[in-house]
Amino acid sequence: MRKMLEGQTAVVTGASKGIGYAIAELFSEEGANVVITARHQGPLDEAAEKIRAKGGKVLTVVADSADREAPARVFKEAIDAFGQVDIMVNNAGVGEMYAVEKTTDDHFDNIMQINLAGPFRFCREAINHMMPRNEGRIINVSSVNGTLPICGVAYTTTKGGLNTMTLNMAIRLSGTKIRVNAIAPGVTDTDAARAWAAGEQEGGGEMLEFSDKYTNTTVPSTEPIDQAYAALYLASDMGRAVTGQVIQVDNGQFI
Repeated sequence: MRKMLEGQTAVVTGASKGIGYAIAELFSEEGANVVITARHQGPLDEAAEKIRAKGGKVLTVVADSADREAPARVFKEAIDAFGQVDIMVNNAGVGEMYAVEKTTDDHFDNIMQINLAGPFRFCREAINHMMPRNEGRIINVSSVNGTLPICGVAYTTTKGGLNTMTLNMAIRLSGTKIRVNAIAPGVTDTDAARAWAAGEQEGGGEMLEFSDKYTNTTVPSTEPIDQAYAALYLASDMGRAVTGQVIQVDNGQFI
């Protein structure tokens, strides 16, 4: 059986662990060359070793999504290695739990650069690369906080912005073969989610009370592979008629 992403190349940011790693691993298993980024070489090397052990083709690039120069550099290395980029997955991001009255200007600006400006720049780089051949897929990893903003004010604002940006780009590219979508994970079994639940994310646990108030916390968390399956749907021909959508993957916890 032909693999769903055979011979294609995907860039996945923030892919050394968690949801990003699960997406990169699944895409590799489905035949894609994967270019994985993160801020530190060690975790990237560990992730790449696991993918190669399964026969995958992977390139590691140390990159910070807040760095304005990162998208051009990542794409150059990806193109030099594999010829072109077919799929862009913006997964890199950070969570935080500061309530509005305790959010400083510097903190707000920093979260904006990582979680919103970074994906914007990677999307722009991807679109400029994809437009000449009228083919490509962009997947932004948002959050249920984009529509139910119960975490920190900066974090939730970036996720709402990412949802709107996804739709705006899909509108711009409507009628082309470049699709832009997002997945919105609920609570997913990752290091970041465990820190959030323990009140250990930056900003502490002050906003945690609203999770119990506004969500169904009896519903089980999702696994990183659940998010990866949704990304595969959007990246493959299974989602060929889908664009401008934010697919919530949360086991119904945030309905």
